[in-house]
Amino acid sequence: MDSQQQFKRRFSFEFFPPKTEQGKEKLQAVRDQLAEVTPDFFSVTFGAGGSTRDRTIDTVLSLQQQGISTAPHLSCVGGTREEIGELLDLYKQHGINRIVALRGDLPSGMGASGELRYANELVEFIREHSGDTFNLEVAAYPEFHPQARSAEEDLQNFARKVKAGANSAITQYFFNADSYFYFIDRLEKMDVTVPVVPGIMPIVNFSSLVRFSDMCGAEIPRWIRKQLEAYGDDTDSIRKFGEEVVTDMCEKLLKAGAPGLHFYTLNQAQPSLNIWKNLGINENERISF
Repeated sequence: MDSQQQFKRRFSFEFFPPKTEQGKEKLQAVRDQLAEVTPDFFSVTFGAGGSTRDRTIDTVLSLQQQGISTAPHLSCVGGTREEIGELLDLYKQHGINRIVALRGDLPSGMGASGELRYANELVEFIREHSGDTFNLEVAAYPEFHPQARSAEEDLQNFARKVKAGANSAITQYFFNADSYFYFIDRLEKMDVTVPVVPGIMPIVNFSSLVRFSDMCGAEIPRWIRKQLEAYGDDTDSIRKFGEEVVTDMCEKLLKAGAPGLHFYTLNQAQPSLNIWKNLGINENERISF
């Protein structure tokens, strides 16, 4: 963890683009609540193609205009170099200076994966097209990418993204801090030393958490899963237990030198804010990188 301790801490919140006018109004309220704690930036997930892509762009530009730096996710699936280049130019024009560069998953119904196949190729293209305009975030997988053939291959894939020009990384969420520590130790042995910020998923709904985790390969430790199962439909107990578990893990991560936290909000403010307040995060220990 030594390499991570050299970085100042930063904190951020992630949204997904709403599909309806009601969803837009809800996100605006969530944004306003989270803005009160002055995060370093917001990020917005990416949908490839058509109206889904447009919703991402609209959400990013709307949030950026409201005074807190906003980082769009950008996936290379289903897109041409020309299309990605036009999007980069649009974001630059609106003062966007941070992008989360991902391979992404091909949406159902889209037959072609696009001209760029992997995240390292996307990072290379962004650097060729836009130079150092953007701080480039990439994804990291402490419990390893679900499609990786081996742990070693996954580490090499991450190293390729850094070599291509990534500045920093955000991890998939996890509930076992040791998986993060081990991942960082492996990177240090490879001389890969960019800041890797833990992704944090508040626990608010057990069935949704299981569904998300099965999709993305995040492990729910048996003791957490069993306790959540025991609560059944008692949502208050699930949230209280989840808040305690995730807060304890965040304290452990920060104490060991993690360079910040990135909250997967699922467009809800209070679960992330509760953890934030429990941690006592303040302005004096923060600066973005």
